[in-house]
Amino acid sequence: MGTPFPVQLAGAIHTRHRSISSFHSGAVVVTLTQRLGHYERLMRLDKPIGILLLLWPTLWGLWLAAGGVPSMTILVIFILGTVLMRSAGCVVNDYADRNFDGHVERTRNRPLATRVVSTKEALLLAAGLSLCAFLLILPLNRLTIELSVFGLFLAASYPFTKRFFAMPQAYLGIAFSFGIPMAFAAQTGEVPFIAWILMAANLLWVIAYDTEYAMVDKVDDLKIGIKTSAITFGRFDVLGVMLCHAIFLGTMTIVGMIQKLGVIYYASLAIALGLMIYQYRLIHDRDRGRCFKAFLHNNWVGATIFAGIALDYLIGNLP
Repeated sequence: MGTPFPVQLAGAIHTRHRSISSFHSGAVVVTLTQRLGHYERLMRLDKPIGILLLLWPTLWGLWLAAGGVPSMTILVIFILGTVLMRSAGCVVNDYADRNFDGHVERTRNRPLATRVVSTKEALLLAAGLSLCAFLLILPLNRLTIELSVFGLFLAASYPFTKRFFAMPQAYLGIAFSFGIPMAFAAQTGEVPFIAWILMAANLLWVIAYDTEYAMVDKVDDLKIGIKTSAITFGRFDVLGVMLCHAIFLGTMTIVGMIQKLGVIYYASLAIALGLMIYQYRLIHDRDRGRCFKAFLHNNWVGATIFAGIALDYLIGNLP
């Protein structure tokens, strides 16, 4: 004898209800995953080169300020703060460039340009990241907190300088170098003259590598009216990059002399020089792909110099 019709109907309805519930649950998970993926791309967490280029000079500053033995608490705070502030900076940058990115080959698929993330979401995300970074700084001394406020202003205002400033890379250089005086302030309670020399050196390095980056988009930027150092330098863009690299290394040599660093540090500068010569070979013909490769290559410059500082202090501090 078959199952009564009402029971069959109830079973079918229950099965259908479970299927619909499963479908909706799966859809929610997929939507949430997609949304988080959009946020990840907006913060450039899938492309950590910016975090690394911001982190290396901050670590140089911490190691120099502490004589090679920085506070672990301060070190962790600055590493996390670097990730948060770089992520916030990327969100603000894409918000500022949302009407331009769609016209540039390299940036046309960014989340704000394609409208998969709203401007409101972007601003809330940037505010949340900045707040988290500020809360991280609160256990540190007052001078560090005060400097962090100015650093936040620099990071938030940089993207808008591309509309009117002929060399926004210089402004970016100040923003990307501000972790150096903050590192000295956090570690020693003051910002000595050597911190400003190191900051000036890093500013030149930032101009060099971000000009390489700007050379990738030079044709598109000319069309839409964005200002960059690559455009300002004109046909002397390669020369401008190499001059900034050369003065950077010269200034870093002065830093080593003032800090009485040893042969390992100077060896790291020599290796960095070799890396920069290789970059010249990449950018001299102004090929977009090779210019971008040269930009990425600067991670090794920063890492090499940090290794030189850290190893020099490590060996020098041995009993």
